[in-house]
Amino acid sequence: MKFGSFSIDDAQGVILAHAVKMAGGSLPKGHRLDGVDVDRLRGEGIEQVIAARLEPGDIGEDEAAGRLAQAIAPDHLRFSEASTGRVNVYSVVDGLFVANRSAVDRLNRIDPAITLACLNDRVPVRKGDMVATFKIIPLAVPGAKLDVACELLGATSAFEVKPFASHSVSLIATELPSLKQAVMDKTARVLTRRLVASGSHLVREARVAHRVEPVATALRDAAGVRDIGPKLIILFGASAVIDEADVIPEAIRQAGGEVVQVGMPVDPGNLLVLGRIGDIPVIGAPGCARSPKENGFDWVLDRILSGEQPGAIDISGMGVGGLLMEIQARPSLREAEAQPTPAARVVTVLLAAGKASRMGEGGPHKLLAEFEGVPLVRRSVVTAIGSRASSVIVVTGHRKDDIEATLAGLNALTVHNPDYASGMASSLATGFSVEQARDADGILVMLADMPGVSSGDLDALIVAFRRSNGQSIIRAVSRGKRGNPVIIPKSLYDAVMRLEGDVGARHIIETSGLPVVDIDIGDAAHLDVDTPEAVVAAGGVLKD
Repeated sequence: MKFGSFSIDDAQGVILAHAVKMAGGSLPKGHRLDGVDVDRLRGEGIEQVIAARLEPGDIGEDEAAGRLAQAIAPDHLRFSEASTGRVNVYSVVDGLFVANRSAVDRLNRIDPAITLACLNDRVPVRKGDMVATFKIIPLAVPGAKLDVACELLGATSAFEVKPFASHSVSLIATELPSLKQAVMDKTARVLTRRLVASGSHLVREARVAHRVEPVATALRDAAGVRDIGPKLIILFGASAVIDEADVIPEAIRQAGGEVVQVGMPVDPGNLLVLGRIGDIPVIGAPGCARSPKENGFDWVLDRILSGEQPGAIDISGMGVGGLLMEIQARPSLREAEAQPTPAARVVTVLLAAGKASRMGEGGPHKLLAEFEGVPLVRRSVVTAIGSRASSVIVVTGHRKDDIEATLAGLNALTVHNPDYASGMASSLATGFSVEQARDADGILVMLADMPGVSSGDLDALIVAFRRSNGQSIIRAVSRGKRGNPVIIPKSLYDAVMRLEGDVGARHIIETSGLPVVDIDIGDAAHLDVDTPEAVVAAGGVLKD
């Protein structure tokens, strides 16, 4: 390829290195000049252009990028059309991204003109996440170099996405007098959320004394039960493992299994134990895994859920990058490929699970209060159904049967949150765990006790979300003061799933770094009816 300044008299067939502006329009970078273009440029008084002329054997940037992408096995991947020498690669499944550093390095050392950038090795990804990008730096590359690169990609897997497989998970938790039952309840709850992305389920839980014999018995029982699909056993000890002969590893041995590794170079997560009983993986979870924050347990769990069988060498090799502290390794990916506005699919999650404690002990339920003869919760669901959201998920909890009875005949999915008493975070996680929500580009979180919100208000939020190509948080406000509802984009779903207690998503919204677009919907953004007085003032009629 010959690159430089070309006289306009010798410019036919060259490829522009920079856009050229003219009175009647412009010619973009990468445009190949024909005779008409040359006459236009000459008529504009342009005598020189910075461009490239391909030589025999050269391959243009888009064709070259496309050939690189075609050399990659397409399993579980989607490739963009080549543009400006770039092809982006996306996952089409929830799974584990696996990169071969040696192969990627070898490709990038063939020629500086040929580049491949991808995520870190063993990063969990969601369907639609960008995982890699091929970029041709100049306007063309020598065909011989491109052939070498394609041959390498065809012979060696530079990267892939291993889809998560649904597992039947047994939880065994040991008990000591010093360990509160509330902590054990939280442990099961947090583990259940961790399993959502893979479609796995916590199928049983056993709580036993923190001694070798009862733990070994529980392990044998869990291993012996027939389950659907692959099995996984997770052990949470009431006391941390401090030796290879401690309760957890010794119980694995007495149950007929083997201990693969005790300890790992990831912090938090050092005190993990990995074992096997036959072909069933057993993870002795570190204490930090009781928290929803990412830790070494997640690294091992993700590998197992994607079908890998990590060994001692794998775990001992996790030290580089293993100092997690508060760093979240989950990818927050730029979406280089602009998506058309209609692609931003929104699902509404309507929260109707609260105890309505401010209505008074034994008092009427605010969501059953009637507005214009219609129970408030039904009114809210009808409002959500009438919007542009693709579907509506209603999370129930307190007085589940009464709430669901008022929704009879409506085109909405109800899902019960048995842990509703712990606060709003569990209801958010329940709604976000539903398959329709996980597949959406954004979730519109709506409170069921806001009688002033209309379908038009919801549509205003959804339109703003689609205009942002699904990349912004959309928040209802009134006169500049933040309120509800809010649309949360897909990139923040994992953060919502890690919430605990009686908190909403406000902290996530304010610290995510994503753009926040405020839509003024008037007083409706602040009108929620939490007390009998508020219900009456808003025009409602209290019912039992």
